Amino acid sequence: MQPRDRLTTKEIQVASLVWQGLTNKDIAAVLRTSEQVVKNYLRTTFDKLGVWTRLELALYVASHGGATWQMHLGRVGMSSTPEWNATPGERVACTEEKMKAAAASGGTS
Repeated sequence: MQPRDRLTTKEIQVASLVWQGLTNKDIAAVLRTSEQVVKNYLRTTFDKLGVWTRLELALYVASHGGATWQMHLGRVGMSSTPEWNATPGERVACTEEKMKAAAASGGTS
């Protein structure tokens, strides 16, 4: 079993977003969570993959397929959301639009 096979779906998402160059704040916006939760995902991902920095994580993702590395893990459906495939600015804007729409509708989307 490869170390990457032990990652959860969220850890894979976070690793892919780090590879795309997003900050923790941007990742939190995309995943609709807090920066602290993102930091927790990063810590566990670092531990599982044996890396120490975001750069090492990005290089790990790049060396295992880059944009398609989750497909190599058998988790193809993860890239189906629009904000996942958009540029970092578009992802954040898309998430902000969803949060505004949810607030306008009383918190449900």
